[in-house]
Amino acid sequence: MPPIFQTSTYVQEAPNVHKGYDYARVGNPTRTALEKLIAGLEEAEACACYSSGCAATDAVLKKLRPGDHVIAPNDLYGGTYRQFTTVFATYGIEFSFIDMTDMEEVEAACTEQTKLIWIETPTNPLLRIVDIEALSAFAKKHDAFSVVDNTFASPYLQKPLTMGADAVLHSTTKYLGGHSDIIGGAVATSHQELLEHLRFQTKTTGAVPGPMDCYLTLRGIKTLAVRMQRSVENAKQVASFLEDHAQTGEVFYPGLASHPQHALAQSQMEGFGAMVSFSLKNNDIEAAKQFMSNTKVFALAESLGGVESLVNHPASMTHASIPADVRHKAGLKDSLIRLSVGIEDVDDLVNDLKQAF
Repeated sequence: MPPIFQTSTYVQEAPNVHKGYDYARVGNPTRTALEKLIAGLEEAEACACYSSGCAATDAVLKKLRPGDHVIAPNDLYGGTYRQFTTVFATYGIEFSFIDMTDMEEVEAACTEQTKLIWIETPTNPLLRIVDIEALSAFAKKHDAFSVVDNTFASPYLQKPLTMGADAVLHSTTKYLGGHSDIIGGAVATSHQELLEHLRFQTKTTGAVPGPMDCYLTLRGIKTLAVRMQRSVENAKQVASFLEDHAQTGEVFYPGLASHPQHALAQSQMEGFGAMVSFSLKNNDIEAAKQFMSNTKVFALAESLGGVESLVNHPASMTHASIPADVRHKAGLKDSLIRLSVGIEDVDDLVNDLKQAF
């Protein structure tokens, strides 16, 4: 078991002789163990870990300069949208939020200033699947970086770097940690220029995880495979139950044959994930709120990816920072309900949904 190096500084052999570690903002052995593990999982040369998923996103975006342009999905995580539009847009970086399942829209959005293709797949919360290989090739063709937020899938289900992406990002808070007890982020890459930039950001801006958080993430990853397998199996049954229920409208789950990108998900994922979203018939917002207040096994809470099942209302919680007109245009209804399916007994989960209806 890797020890927890609870230290801020390290004894040096001599002035100006830097061997190993010198200051814990720059490096810590517990963090190094985590970075090596995540790099191995993603088949990357290296990884840089951060204090949160937002900090990891921040580190990547700081590679851009005023006038640069980013293409991103129109139903991406609300925290990422907020960071893009309220932080980086104020420094002259431009963003186009589009349906990235449509390559014609991607082509139309691209300009000579496009420097980054930001990919989420499955997307949060509509669980759209985008073609990682095609978008990564498109980015290379236009001298842009491709970064995939792989939080929803985890490296157990999807490895974007093997499909041509330049970097992969995680909120390690979610499936990698797996127990809702840490906050963290990571970026894994084999792209030397990007890696040098990430290391510089680590040293210069200092948004690094503490050694205890790194230790807990290391411990969480030990059970990633068994947790993901059980959660995915549960999610399949939950999605099938919802699809057949009389009170549901749309059900979003890549494992359903009715999902528009079901075949693409089969081709680039090892499993369909444990996130399920659905709306109620007639887009009844009050009924949706009542439903979420009725659950007993599914806890009403932010976040996802833990061993426990969670229910979430994107419009008022995770995606509240996105203006209503923008959400609606992207297809995110106010009655949409998002489930993070955990590892409980699946009969308990389905019965909980039944009584909530």
